[in-house]
Amino acid sequence: MKTLRFDSVGGASGDMILAALIDLGADITAIKDQLSALEIDNFDIPVQKTTYSGFRGTSLSVTVVDNIKPHHRHLSDILALIKGSSLPENVMTMSMKVFERLAEAEAEVHGTTPDKVHFHEVGAMDTIIDIVGSCIALDMLKIDSVQTGPLPLGRGTTECEHGTIPLPAPATLALLKDHPVIQTEEPFEMVTPTGAALLMEWTSTMPTDNSSYTITKTGNGFGSRKLNSRSNILRATILETVPAAQTPNQCSVLECNMDDTIPELLGAMTQKLINKGALDVFTTPVQMKKQRPGTLLTVLCRPDDRELLKDIIFTESTTFGIREYMTERTILDRCHTTVETPYGTIRIKVGSWKNKDITRTPEHDDCAKCAEKHNVPIRTVYEAALRSLPPATP
Repeated sequence: MKTLRFDSVGGASGDMILAALIDLGADITAIKDQLSALEIDNFDIPVQKTTYSGFRGTSLSVTVVDNIKPHHRHLSDILALIKGSSLPENVMTMSMKVFERLAEAEAEVHGTTPDKVHFHEVGAMDTIIDIVGSCIALDMLKIDSVQTGPLPLGRGTTECEHGTIPLPAPATLALLKDHPVIQTEEPFEMVTPTGAALLMEWTSTMPTDNSSYTITKTGNGFGSRKLNSRSNILRATILETVPAAQTPNQCSVLECNMDDTIPELLGAMTQKLINKGALDVFTTPVQMKKQRPGTLLTVLCRPDDRELLKDIIFTESTTFGIREYMTERTILDRCHTTVETPYGTIRIKVGSWKNKDITRTPEHDDCAKCAEKHNVPIRTVYEAALRSLPPATP
């Protein structure tokens, strides 16, 4: 399994992400060839291999003639542009999901619906090239999952179509909700809505593997702005999963008994633990002292995540103590594939044992989203995904 890890010093924007992926080996000529499927006239992506703050890397800028002045496009306009192209299906789907995520964030900020959002700066053709080009590059590198480290944020104000707004931009804040950030003193926009949408879409929809990794390649994308106290660098690292036979798979178990935490708090805490890295969280009804009905909370996690998850348990519940111990587990090798159904694209989790695929399961979130879109039961979509699977290899 090939994982891409982003770590930022100077922020993240569409051009920095694309530059980092090109520095990792994505072919700029092939990227431009695929972008020509959008039927955009007079565009170019000058790429420069350079050194910045002592680091080798890549910088670029997109130049394009955009006849729409100002750049007011609706989500439907951009989706129609992508759908009407001959881009590969995977790139087309990924690009549209990024724009849909952007539209949802803008709609939340402006109190409207995604279909009514006017894309201003994001609607410019150079930004469309940044997003679609980055999706092409990610697909070209055959990345299975994406991780994104904490992102640095600037402060102050910036000018946009709506006038003077605070930094980070409201849409960026909406996109980065629940993701770790670092506040800096830089008076600039460090993470753009485009950069946030790309990273958050990839990170949330391309499931990560918790196995051990080996580092295979590192690339750097440079931003154009000179920052005051830090280098404007976005680093991208390709990690390859260590074969299961080489991976000592130990995990920590955190447990506590509770008889005075209300179910609503338990439910919210469970989801928060999962979001912060728990491998699994489950509850078991137990009979406690004085015959009180209670709940046994069990959390499986990586040893390095113990302290963070213990903080959550203590602050989000009423427990006075947590038991912990180490255990070993055996897990199947995992990868993801996709199938096309009458209801949309569904990811399939594939589990392998001794180099043989033995388990294939449609991803519930994909099934639920497609079921809601088509107003059918989730089971209908789930079974359609199973029927779309090719026969298992004997």
